[in-house]
Amino acid sequence: MASNSILEMKNITKIFPGVKALDDVSLTVERGEIHAICGENGAGKSTLMKVLSGVYAFGTYIGDIVYENEVRKFANISDSEAQGIVIIHQELALSPHLSIAENIFLGNEIKNVFGLINWNKTYQEASSLMARVGLKEDPNLPIKDVGVGKQQLVEIAKALSKRVKLLILDEPTAALNDEDSAHLLDLLRHLKGQGITSIIISHKLNEIEAIADTTTILRDGKTIESLNMKGSKVSQERIIKGMVGREMDNRYPARNADIGDEILRVENWSAYHPIDSTRLVVDDVSMNVRKGEIVGLAGIMGAGRTEFARSVFGHSYGTNITGKVYKNGKEISVKTISEAISNGLAYATEDRKRFGLNLIEDVKRNISLASLKSFVRFGLVNDNEEYKRASEYRASMNIKSPSVLSVVGQLSGGNQQKVVLSKWINVNPDVLILDEPTRGIDVGAKYEIYLIIQRLASEGKGVIVISSELPELIGICDRIYAISEGRITGEVLRQDAKPELLMSYMTMEKSKK
Repeated sequence: MASNSILEMKNITKIFPGVKALDDVSLTVERGEIHAICGENGAGKSTLMKVLSGVYAFGTYIGDIVYENEVRKFANISDSEAQGIVIIHQELALSPHLSIAENIFLGNEIKNVFGLINWNKTYQEASSLMARVGLKEDPNLPIKDVGVGKQQLVEIAKALSKRVKLLILDEPTAALNDEDSAHLLDLLRHLKGQGITSIIISHKLNEIEAIADTTTILRDGKTIESLNMKGSKVSQERIIKGMVGREMDNRYPARNADIGDEILRVENWSAYHPIDSTRLVVDDVSMNVRKGEIVGLAGIMGAGRTEFARSVFGHSYGTNITGKVYKNGKEISVKTISEAISNGLAYATEDRKRFGLNLIEDVKRNISLASLKSFVRFGLVNDNEEYKRASEYRASMNIKSPSVLSVVGQLSGGNQQKVVLSKWINVNPDVLILDEPTRGIDVGAKYEIYLIIQRLASEGKGVIVISSELPELIGICDRIYAISEGRITGEVLRQDAKPELLMSYMTMEKSKK
């Protein structure tokens, strides 16, 4: 192990039933650096970090972890944390009804000589840690009242309370807006200045390009290479080549659209917040989509994109909703999800883990969930037909799983997203609303999703895509609507779409519309 290295993982192999997740993986992390790990979904990134942090205990894998010049045999997370290794998972592990301070010291409570929690010192220390990460909230504030970006900062404050030396972050900016992402990256640079080493897993190559000292690329459970990001300029294209094993000159498939008549029109659509009935979140929106057309919805976080989609799809956002929906020129009712589905609408949620999938069920049942009635014979689900249909989707959507009986929660993010799309395609909709369809998945899997979207459009379906990534919308859409403060502020054709123009519409104040 090099004298300046804090960590060396040697020849790590991890096998799950039917899958070799890690195959002789090795990497070295220098003390005080920011080390990025890249790879397609299913490449083994998260599995490797779970081995390092003791989630997968010593004895469940082959190979050695050499940390601070000693071979370590972590039996659990507590063992690794005791040595200053702290992992922050993509799904944040915070208790929503406890305060910020309570969450920071949960499981690591500050106690007095009588074994009781010293609340004065708890809040004092919490305030100090919050100041270190730039969090200005009241430490008594419940976590449920804190945004996702600030919850990430609470997790980092929690790590600092454990005297962290090596901080592992799994997709830390996947659910953050640009401002919160930039703040988090600045914080990692600040922690680096304090001597803290970071390992970051991310699909956002622009962030890796900006922050990483070294990038290790995994592919199919194997180490491909480690790139020095500072010695010579490493392009995103260079990283992509390592990830997918080939050049990707164009990240978006060529578009040859055959657009027909209008299939869906929404007029004067308004929706109020389901809890705060005075808050108008969708304000008099009118839009349409034609057969074979891919229409984008662009807007900054909180602009009302998801609220619009959910309110149109069976009023699943709330009940205080007004406006009209027309399908092929005739007004339809979408007051319930069942009505929306029966009228040819489908909605793939941005939060696939919470709303899109049953993570403890298998691929087969997840694909059939939205259309389960079609598999019922004499009051019973026809398991053979369900299995056959799921197998067809597994093949046509290239879902990488041992079988359709594999539990969805064990699949990578990209494959989970393909299961969500399969579920909604299986209801045979005429219009699909796809909310952040490529969030948290790698560039190779994104390309596959884009091809699926194009295929759906080529079948004459109308597709509405909501995305926070402007290059994605510009790359795949025929037309883009911009939303700001709940209102449509602009409509841009594919040939005229530029990030600067869209951003000007997305940030337009209500008084200027």
